[in-house]
Amino acid sequence: MQVSRQTLAKLLVAAFVINLVVMGAGAALAYEKAPPIPERIAGPDGETIATAADVQNGKETFQKDGLMNHGSILGNGAYYGVDYTADTLDLKVQYMRQYHAREEYGSDFDALSAERQAAIETRVEQRLDRQGSGDVVEYSAAEVYAHQQIREEYVERYHEGSHERGVPEGMIASEDAARDFADFALWTAWFSHADRPAGDHSYTNEWPYAPGAGNDATAAAMTWSVVAMVLLVAGAGAAVWLYRSIDLPEPEIEGIDVPAPDNVALFPGQRAATRFIPIAAGLFLGQVLLGGLLAHFYVERASFFGLGELVGVNVLQWLPFAIAKTWHIDMGILWIATLWLGAGLFLPPLLTGHEPDRQGTLVNVLLGALVVVVVGGLVGIWLGMQGFFEGDLWWWLGNEGLEYLEVGRVWQLGLLAGFLIWAGLAYRGFKPLLDDEPKYGLSHLILYAGGSIALLFTAGLLYTPKTNMAVTEFWRWWVVHMWVEGAFEFFIVAIVGITLVSMNLLKRQSAAKAVMFEALLVMGTGVIGVSHHYWWIGMPDIWVPLGSAFSTLELVPLVFILYEAINEYRAMATGGESFPYTIPFMFIVASGVWNFVGAGVLGFFINLPLINYYEHGTYLTVAHAHAAMFGAFGFLALGMASYMLRISVDPSDWDGSWLRAAFWCWNVGLALMVLVSVTPIGFLQLEVAFTEGYAAARSVAFYERPLVQLLFWARMPGDALIILGTVIFTADVLRKRFSLRSVLADDDDAPVSDPVVSDD
Repeated sequence: MQVSRQTLAKLLVAAFVINLVVMGAGAALAYEKAPPIPERIAGPDGETIATAADVQNGKETFQKDGLMNHGSILGNGAYYGVDYTADTLDLKVQYMRQYHAREEYGSDFDALSAERQAAIETRVEQRLDRQGSGDVVEYSAAEVYAHQQIREEYVERYHEGSHERGVPEGMIASEDAARDFADFALWTAWFSHADRPAGDHSYTNEWPYAPGAGNDATAAAMTWSVVAMVLLVAGAGAAVWLYRSIDLPEPEIEGIDVPAPDNVALFPGQRAATRFIPIAAGLFLGQVLLGGLLAHFYVERASFFGLGELVGVNVLQWLPFAIAKTWHIDMGILWIATLWLGAGLFLPPLLTGHEPDRQGTLVNVLLGALVVVVVGGLVGIWLGMQGFFEGDLWWWLGNEGLEYLEVGRVWQLGLLAGFLIWAGLAYRGFKPLLDDEPKYGLSHLILYAGGSIALLFTAGLLYTPKTNMAVTEFWRWWVVHMWVEGAFEFFIVAIVGITLVSMNLLKRQSAAKAVMFEALLVMGTGVIGVSHHYWWIGMPDIWVPLGSAFSTLELVPLVFILYEAINEYRAMATGGESFPYTIPFMFIVASGVWNFVGAGVLGFFINLPLINYYEHGTYLTVAHAHAAMFGAFGFLALGMASYMLRISVDPSDWDGSWLRAAFWCWNVGLALMVLVSVTPIGFLQLEVAFTEGYAAARSVAFYERPLVQLLFWARMPGDALIILGTVIFTADVLRKRFSLRSVLADDDDAPVSDPVVSDD
């Protein structure tokens, strides 16, 4: 079946418009249907227990002190600490039961007979399972007691410190701020158990699972899980049919003149683009070292192999988990983005044989700006979380405190400006082709893909610390998920396509067609697929069917990307020893495989509504995130880096053995970490969540179980291999920086093969 590029372009535009309409309507619903923040919470005698201002102040404390990277809220955040929503709901049930037991029987709840316990449990459950609306929430005496007790417990934990929980002293600076944080967490617990007006379930669709509060999975979770399984079978069949029916080109090496690295001209801008690689390597090394520390914190929550006692340094106070986790995430995003930016500036001359005047200087300016933003953001995170900024400066210059979007607003604006500058430089580089091809040509697609990353990033600017938490999460997931499932996937297929063209393995027209087809599938499922993040955070019910359907269909484009990776491997294999770009292809193929495993297999499993209800915020998500983020996007970025180095390094000095060693260290290490340690812990957590309640699965007691601790130790070999691979890669990058080839002058042109310039 022949499908023209024009037809694919029209379908892609239609998908974009449909996505825009659906998500725009969803944004309006987010504001309309978000859980209300009551003006005040009143006791049985009308006394004020907490106000809307207390809840808002608590949200600011939550963000300013980085508590989302210690524990989680509504299941989103870090998994080291408790989930504050589930924890406060569980404590609320316990303290209410204790109050009734003492008031009515003069005894502790645990000492009562089974009949009396059952009577109190029923009373507490019925009290919590009520409608939640209005400007005033009226508490019973038992709820007032529970609220006050939870406040004081949070003062003890998060202000005074709790080393057994991995909480440093003064994590929250004052007792009042800790009480406000408790009010904020208790508000999320309130709308997790209080029913929507005229509804029969809570704002969070009865999440978290807490039978004592009347929370259990809804019928919709079961129904749409079954629908999702049906869609999986249908989608898989459709994917196979499409792949075999649509005439898409496959890369071939036999009979094709693949340009040798020493026959490819190197321009000043390309030489400057290679400077992005050592910057990225340094960030990558910092990230994996912090990852090792974070993994070990689950074993020793206030030390590091006993070194604290040996040398008198309190690791927890000096580098708390929350700061280390924040840096770990941000460095991961930054090193991948740095390599992609560098690759996007390195590739244009390979297709045009020309570089604009002063492109090298402008690339160096962008690199300098990137370094300023990266250093400023990372330093600002530490200063902000340590309380060095007064007033709103913590939010502008310090730590915005939302997972994946931690850096202060000024640094976020700097990153956005960097994306825009990159787009301008890429436009300058591709201009000879842009003028020569239609609007759906390959060079246009790479700019669309890069531009979509910048466009979606702006969603992170649509909230402030005072925005309702449910609405904040709505916009945050626009950035995080649509980057990963939309813009990043689009960028992957565009970058790979343009790389194949630069090697003469595909014609530009053929590559553009393949990129548009895969982008259509990615954008058609991944954008609305963000809605599976909206099931349990207080968003309307409509997201349950939409999230179930589109999250399932996200598997389809990943099947195509895997097939493409297999075809690229076959092309590489037919080249034998004479093919000079084997190592870059190894990374591209690995990216496709890990994308399918991490985003496809693990992602589909945890996105079934009924599974996700119990799994949300457990180590199964950790397995999915590491396999997808590092395995898919990280390996592609590393493949681009190795391709840039292969062309830039003097052929007489080229040695790929270190890159090969790093490649296998990373792959084996990631497999060991995900399969031997992280995933088994996730399944154990899932079982506890199902049998004992979600709060139990996220408790310190669960993490301290002997089997779980053994599995944490079992992560060490995999982590060690990943760290070793990164050390090898960093050392190899540094030594190759001293073996770069000479460059052409700005006004020189280089010959370009006919397949690149002629087929549009």
